[in-house]
Amino acid sequence: MNNSHFKKLSAAGLLITLGIIFGDIGTSPLYVFQTLLKEGGQSNEFLVLGAISCVFWTLTLQTTFKYIVITLQADNKGEGGIFSLYALVRRYGKALAIPAIIGAGTLLADGIITPPISVASAIEGLGLVPSLSKEFVPGSPLIIGIIMGILLLLFTFQQFGTKVVGSAFGPIMLVWFLMLAFLGGVQVAHYPQIVKALNPVYAWDLLAHHPKGFWLLGAVFLCTTGAEALYSDLGHCGRRNIQVSWIFVKTSLMLNYLGQGAWVLTQSKYHSFEGVNPFFEIVPHQFLIPSILIATLATIIASQALISGSFTLISEAVSMNFWPRITIKYPSNIRGQIYIPSINWLLCFGCMAVTLYFRTSESMTAAYGFSITIAMLMTTVLMYKFMRYRKHWPVWLVTIILCVFLAVEFSFFVANAVKIVKRLFFLVFEVGLIFTMYVWYKARKINNRFLNFVDLKDYIPVLKAMSNDQGISKFATHLIYLTKANNSKQVEQKIIYSILSRKPKRADVYWFVHIERTDEPFTMEYTVEELEKDKVIRVEFRLGFRVQPRVNVLFRKVVEDMISRGELDITSKYESLSSFHLPADFQFVIMEKFLSYNNNFSLSEGFILNSYFAIKQMAQGEAKAFGLDTSETRIEKIPMVVNPLNNIKLKRLELSNSPLHAEAY
Repeated sequence: MNNSHFKKLSAAGLLITLGIIFGDIGTSPLYVFQTLLKEGGQSNEFLVLGAISCVFWTLTLQTTFKYIVITLQADNKGEGGIFSLYALVRRYGKALAIPAIIGAGTLLADGIITPPISVASAIEGLGLVPSLSKEFVPGSPLIIGIIMGILLLLFTFQQFGTKVVGSAFGPIMLVWFLMLAFLGGVQVAHYPQIVKALNPVYAWDLLAHHPKGFWLLGAVFLCTTGAEALYSDLGHCGRRNIQVSWIFVKTSLMLNYLGQGAWVLTQSKYHSFEGVNPFFEIVPHQFLIPSILIATLATIIASQALISGSFTLISEAVSMNFWPRITIKYPSNIRGQIYIPSINWLLCFGCMAVTLYFRTSESMTAAYGFSITIAMLMTTVLMYKFMRYRKHWPVWLVTIILCVFLAVEFSFFVANAVKIVKRLFFLVFEVGLIFTMYVWYKARKINNRFLNFVDLKDYIPVLKAMSNDQGISKFATHLIYLTKANNSKQVEQKIIYSILSRKPKRADVYWFVHIERTDEPFTMEYTVEELEKDKVIRVEFRLGFRVQPRVNVLFRKVVEDMISRGELDITSKYESLSSFHLPADFQFVIMEKFLSYNNNFSLSEGFILNSYFAIKQMAQGEAKAFGLDTSETRIEKIPMVVNPLNNIKLKRLELSNSPLHAEAY
């Protein structure tokens, strides 16, 4: 599904785009209008026309204008998402990491409420079937059991990949959108006057004159919650496929919203629409169960896309040093399909807890949307830098666009802010994600600030002399260090200290391996530089931010290439082994830091670094993170000294009665 073939504008690309991109925003008709009726109170023409008008212009300004037209232009070599956007603009401001972190954390937090609310909205439709109405009451143990069962199967299935099911996503979502359009179109045909709701005057009247007015935006916002995820999935399908398919998707969505509104305005039997879901009410009775089945499949697809997006986001965060190194698996040969066990089960636990706590989709919508408004605001901040400095748009145009986005999104933020009380249940989860990213980013900055580099040329004579010194026992034939030095002529002072001062490590060949992360997502390149013939060699890997740095495998490939070119002989140097043409040994040395007691921190630095090392204890080790076999790797612990204790005044007291003092006389 990630092949470049599907990124080109084509029928196949459009079909796959429906399955991957529009699941979240495409299932919003299940609960948006129902929530608006509930919060708006009396369901008269004033409320219905105003609500639909708000939905239409939100989809137009926020989804179409901001994301489909403008944000999708922030294409980082075919990839999208807030970290890809950050990679494009980070050179234009040191503080831009903060909106990237907040945006990513809030987007991930959305992952624990979108699956439950989507699946619950579909399953609760079974309560409309007369023979099932008593058992399938929203919030009943049976409904909750089915929801949790579906979610558990969904998260369990992640470890096997989505290759097989993914091929069916597109056709299922095509059926779903056609169903939305047909059901809504039938109702519009019965009450065509509903089309006047597209006039923005009705939206303005509702917000200005309804008793709840402005605060209804919290419910309106639910119609565009999938827009941020839409940009995150840019790399799966390509910009043109998303833009063209959105025309069909938006038409289907609006026909359904208009149809729900038309149905409400033609119902005289209802005095109140409390507990009534117009979406299922417009479904013909004989088609109710099949429609619930299709809706359930659509919500599962929407949940799957969000889970996969969470995996991708965390993978990028790890690559860009915003998240601790964790186990990342690749369940299929399709590029981009990844599985992160720790994140998978964290999301699973969160979804289960949300389901048990809120119980009904109606209760979930009351807490839904706050995180995404923040994520959208953060994207807007980064997009300003992109439009101004990468696209070089004129200041006046960027200012107008920014003012429109900020006015719309800040209004949604304020309207959703009241939901924070109802979402305290998982606010800890949200804050924890942002805190972890911030601590990791700041600690890495502090750590890098105290990196000392030395010129390798000053130490090459020492390395050559030690390599020939038979009085020192050989540590390894080929000794390999990972270095952070961007300059090929330099290396960290701690590496030289490790080689020379801590039990000298004699070797025949010293290798220094450096990994450069590129802004492109899938770069895989390397260079080799012999700093000293057959003695000191530097290998530079250029890896895209989405490429897992499996150094052991990559280094082996480099050695094989050098052997095939006649540049390297790895036959063992030991006489007893070389006669049998056995290969030489290779030894990696990884240096892991621990926080030394010899530090005098400021309060903020102490908190950041102590938190960093506490988190690091739960993270993946350096050797495993870089794909190094433990049999070929040695871990060296070195103290991290940021602010050493100085000016220690220690006074010695002479003990006149001590035996040593007496003997001196």
